[in-house]
Amino acid sequence: MKILMVNKFFDLRDGVDIYAYRVMEELRRRGHEVHVFSTRSSKNMATPDAERFVRRLNFDRHEGALKDAGKAFNFIWNREAKHAMESWIEEFKPDVVHLHNIYHHLTTSILKPIRESKTACVQTLHDYKLACPNYKMFVNGSICERCKGGHYLEAVKNKCLFGGLAGNVLAALEMGLAKSTQAYESTVKTFICPSRFMRDKMGEWGEPPGKLTYLPNPVDVPSETPPDRCTGPFVYIGRLYPEKGIEVLVRAVANLPAARLDIVGDGILRQSLENLIVDLRAADRIRLLGFKTGQELTDIRNGARALCVPSIWYENAPLTVLEAMAVGLPVIASDIGGLPELVEDGVSGFLAKPSDVDGWMEALEQMESFTVEQRREMGNAGREFVTKKMNWDEHVSKLEELYRA
Repeated sequence: MKILMVNKFFDLRDGVDIYAYRVMEELRRRGHEVHVFSTRSSKNMATPDAERFVRRLNFDRHEGALKDAGKAFNFIWNREAKHAMESWIEEFKPDVVHLHNIYHHLTTSILKPIRESKTACVQTLHDYKLACPNYKMFVNGSICERCKGGHYLEAVKNKCLFGGLAGNVLAALEMGLAKSTQAYESTVKTFICPSRFMRDKMGEWGEPPGKLTYLPNPVDVPSETPPDRCTGPFVYIGRLYPEKGIEVLVRAVANLPAARLDIVGDGILRQSLENLIVDLRAADRIRLLGFKTGQELTDIRNGARALCVPSIWYENAPLTVLEAMAVGLPVIASDIGGLPELVEDGVSGFLAKPSDVDGWMEALEQMESFTVEQRREMGNAGREFVTKKMNWDEHVSKLEELYRA
């Protein structure tokens, strides 16, 4: 088959990019012809398809009235991306277009030529953008479903996406236009949901149930487990943003004198977390390690006591959780979104109530009281789960079925 993979970024900046890149590799291994369409960046992975990529705009920076006006238009309808997609379809003639995240940078403009050419199209839903203007269903420190039923002005009232009025008006307008024209729904034949929670939530918000299909994300499972797993500090790996609930985890660990925590990642909360750790007098036990990649990240994770995922938003199917389970680490996670589908409470880890410091203390204390062997037994249960349910071979086979359907 001839497959066009579409994602707004191609620099492996997060789990979406990593997943899309790996799917391309697996499909090529099976003999398919696969190309990629994205935006230009000096940090992109090398690909001969780069000559067809379009400009990547910086929506976070003011560049003068004229340029900002142009960016505002492109936020809703990217003519360059539309023409590029027309070229792809005319010259490559793909059998299927597989969409990932396209909003703000590629926009729904690329859907028109796909639809008009009657090219088969599927989309993996990595977040809640199909329903929510800010894609998180989270604002001002808590879960938000105010826009349900098409009430997108709530995004303006609650400043859901950008700090200024203009940005939020744009976000609401873009969402309203997409829904009024049914741009996604009239183009995509199958929406792939990595969690049952995502599938059900999209159905609640009015997406056609017949187009929603559950297909869990896969993960590589190494042949052996790390020799020092379950022996080091607890670890958090991810962005330092409010929806991730990291403050709850920090407070819980600070209240347990024997517990240690390594925080891996960066983001807007870094300074406030540094201040909080000092205020709680826990700087000797809680370390902010910053952003890590490659072997350094692998070593930190593989030697951890357990992975902690204290999210307070509707997590979908985090790659960090799957990777930890694959190497035999137990996971302590918030009982929210798609996380309970991955972590079985008391078997492969523990589930704690989101935002509940006492509940997190209890889960951490329980894990801390276990012997290394007991923690490894929990980790082995998670490893067995992902080995059976989330392997790459079955995942790609299912994708091929969806492409041909």
